[in-house]
Amino acid sequence: MSTFIPENYPPGTSRGWVAFSRWLATWMYHVPYRLHVNGTEHTPPTGPLVVVVNHSTFAEGPLVLGALPRGPVFLIKRELFVGVIGTILRKMGQLALNRDVPDRGSLMQAQRILRAGGVIGIFPEGHRGEGQMASAENGAAWLATSTGATVLPIACRGTYRAPGRRRRFRPRVDILVGKPLNLPTQRGRAALTAATEQIRVAIADLVVELDEARGDRSPISSESE
Repeated sequence: MSTFIPENYPPGTSRGWVAFSRWLATWMYHVPYRLHVNGTEHTPPTGPLVVVVNHSTFAEGPLVLGALPRGPVFLIKRELFVGVIGTILRKMGQLALNRDVPDRGSLMQAQRILRAGGVIGIFPEGHRGEGQMASAENGAAWLATSTGATVLPIACRGTYRAPGRRRRFRPRVDILVGKPLNLPTQRGRAALTAATEQIRVAIADLVVELDEARGDRSPISSESE
């Protein structure tokens, strides 16, 4: 597990809750899933890092949190930050993100963490779906290009169950960590759009690679096993 560095987390983060969440995430999904993780050696050991993951279910965040040697601070939709759950998420060092409007406050906080050498996790699709990375939003690319952070693409498959399909007992879930990306640092809308597309393609290619390795024939069949 990586060393806790206060500057690498939002204000109000609890060292104990970060350690507990990392410990819990390393084993909790070994019970409901047959979990296979490959490519973690691609994780840069130091320096600012933007972790980008395809998004099918709520499970991807905790799975990646437990799989990587460096624990990301995830940008999570603000709707989850209510009551006890919200308090726990903040203690764990997670950031609330308003997806309805440009959330400058959360993005600036994430930028500060990256400039301190921390790790930010983000789901570029911006919403849950089948995890195919058909589209991507600009937040991850903006964070990486504005801070000089390395981008680490990750694909996760096996958590999604298609509507009407029964969940198999302990389905296999695979996490594949790709090779780091160093995005061009040019400014402007066109450059940001190009960087976003580079991220989308990197994750989409990992998804295809993972589906082929799993022997999956389609998004529906692959995620319902």
